[in-house]
Amino acid sequence: MTMTKKLSWFTALLLGCVSVVQAAPLTSGAMTAPQPLPEVNARVDANAPLRDSQLVFNQVAPPPGSMTLRGTEPSSQIEFGVRSDEVVTRALLNLSYRPSPALIPTLSQLKVYLNDELVGLVTVTAEQLGKENQTQIPIDPRFISDFNRVRLELVGHYANVCENPANSTIWLDIGKASKLDLTLQKLPLKNDLSHFPEPFLDTRDSRPLQLPMVFNAPPNLLQQRAAGILASWFGSKAQWRGQSFPVLYNQLPKEQHAVVFATNDHRPDFLKDLPPVEKPTVEMVNQPDNPYEKMLLILGRDDNDLLTAVEGIAQGELLLRGDSSTIDSVKRLAARQPYDAPNWVRTDRRTTFAELTQYQNQLQGDGLQPNPISLTLNLPPDLFLVRARGIDMDLRYRYTSPIQQDGSRLAVHLNNQFMQDYPLTQKDTAGQQLMRIPLMQGLQDSNRQLTIPALRLGVVNQLRFNFDYANTFIGGTADGRCETVTAVGHHVVIDDTSSIDFSGYRHYIEMPSLGAFANAGFPYSRYADLAQTLVLVQSRPSNDEVSTLLNALGSIGAQTGYPALRVQMSDDWSKAKSADADMLMIGGIPQDLQDDTKIPLLADAARGWISMPARNNAAANVPISDSERAVESQTTISSRGPMGAIVGFQSPFNDQRSVVALLADSPRGWELLNNALLDSGKRAAVFGTATVIRESGVSSIRVGDTYYVGHLPWWERLWNLLATHPVWLAICAVVVVVLFALMAWRLMRMVSRRRLAELDDDE
Repeated sequence: MTMTKKLSWFTALLLGCVSVVQAAPLTSGAMTAPQPLPEVNARVDANAPLRDSQLVFNQVAPPPGSMTLRGTEPSSQIEFGVRSDEVVTRALLNLSYRPSPALIPTLSQLKVYLNDELVGLVTVTAEQLGKENQTQIPIDPRFISDFNRVRLELVGHYANVCENPANSTIWLDIGKASKLDLTLQKLPLKNDLSHFPEPFLDTRDSRPLQLPMVFNAPPNLLQQRAAGILASWFGSKAQWRGQSFPVLYNQLPKEQHAVVFATNDHRPDFLKDLPPVEKPTVEMVNQPDNPYEKMLLILGRDDNDLLTAVEGIAQGELLLRGDSSTIDSVKRLAARQPYDAPNWVRTDRRTTFAELTQYQNQLQGDGLQPNPISLTLNLPPDLFLVRARGIDMDLRYRYTSPIQQDGSRLAVHLNNQFMQDYPLTQKDTAGQQLMRIPLMQGLQDSNRQLTIPALRLGVVNQLRFNFDYANTFIGGTADGRCETVTAVGHHVVIDDTSSIDFSGYRHYIEMPSLGAFANAGFPYSRYADLAQTLVLVQSRPSNDEVSTLLNALGSIGAQTGYPALRVQMSDDWSKAKSADADMLMIGGIPQDLQDDTKIPLLADAARGWISMPARNNAAANVPISDSERAVESQTTISSRGPMGAIVGFQSPFNDQRSVVALLADSPRGWELLNNALLDSGKRAAVFGTATVIRESGVSSIRVGDTYYVGHLPWWERLWNLLATHPVWLAICAVVVVVLFALMAWRLMRMVSRRRLAELDDDE
């Protein structure tokens, strides 16, 4: 027994010594000052270019740009990406915030997460309550990756006991002026086409694509066509970001990647030492004076090789690899069908929601109040829905059951207009509804007898599903008891097998419609590859005119999601007259057309004239009569100020074909025109027959005669005409009633005569 005790004491003493030895470094380490974090993103090259970027919440945060954090919705976030050829060396979050006066200081905090890693904490103090405050939070660049999410989370308290998370006094506002400041350093990249289209187009970069294209001299028709196809391909990849293609002759841009077109006989001076090629070739090389910027070389023996090389990129990008690839052949085996643009909703069959999603988990949401689930519906502008009763939508959804029958519901909105709601019942965890999107003037709710405002489908439509949960929280009871409930988040899913049906509708539209051109590339986008489009260009175009051509084709590619592989070009108006195609004019209207009464506006280098209607309505969706569109005056003005213009009119050679002309009077005028087509807000102001772009903004008019493109049977056309003229509809109704009455009277008279004749025969 004594020996056992001795061993026990010896063992305890030994363990104690070991513990002291192990704890000693921790104790001494705790007393020393903390070492700064290693600068893992330090500059490895003193000559590497740096770029400063500001991500202002007004631009990157969810609409309206500010954030309101509440007890039941305590978090919100912004997202940003970092290009593959850049690395972040410094990040600083500048927050402008205002906490609720009811919050308890110190207990209330604002937590900052970067990619779910806590990187900052703001403690709410008594001096900050109810006031606007500014703070700066440094962010360790090591936590920044390709795609990043900055999440702000409020820990808000207004009482020490018996709190209700739904109390309206728990809030903190993040102002629109908040921003994330980044310093980015250029990285040297290997010349490898397997990552193409990077670095020329990086999907991590949310900024509009700006990709200069370089020629040795003003390009000929084949070179312009090759560049146009490539611009439309880049536009189809840029999608919502926007795109512009500045054009340079025999020079490279500064601190930008670029595309260079060169043949063996005609190439820019900085490529004079490049060996000649034997086949259409695509090559990536460093720029001569800047190893951080790349050139995408489109090379060939002649201009036809350039066209083949571009078609190879557009149709076979997945096979590109190494620093150089040659295009052996490109064969198009099947022609595209009308209205089959990848970005458009299918009109030949039902479209499932899976086909409309743009990113993973788009149809899911979670949280105490799940974020709305949204889908974008891009429709052909000429889809004739005027007399349709509605669009059928088969909606399937799943959700976590509410705790009790408390009025939770699913609300469906179209273009920010409420359409219908469905209760989220307590026991059912799945739902299915066969809906009809109303297209007529109103819809009567059979249960509540409420009139829902008219819903209008445009070219781009937003379908939004809000799962609104009525959450119940218990903070205290009347008898003084305090009960706390841990809130459980909800999970909601719109099934991707849900579908919407736009099939069976005819295509018929009133033209000219510059809104359809600006927002959908119509009528050229009827065929996604622009198979029935002819672009009329100048014989020796300026770089501004070529840039406008590339921007226009890039914009159409972004709207359709497909490159303009079959677009045709010409600089000879006499040959263009015989083409059965819609025409896009760049830089000018032919002389023999300038006196045509169908053209409402003309702009050239020194002067311009415009036809004004009897009554001009600034709203695009307000119908006007033929008398209001009639030309009342024509004014000619000479000026030295810049101006751009977009003009639409019916083709003088085919009544089912349209012409859109892009005009400007100076280099600054071309810049204004291109900026208007790139800016979504300015594009919304483009409509009608003619649009004028000046320094002050965008103005549109509807003047002159209209025409219709598409096909409607005569009876539908008659009914559509009468539907817009109620007086004539009433007169026709009276005439029809009188005719039926006369026919019935004559029929009854014939029957009466026959009966009387039979009676006479019997006698």
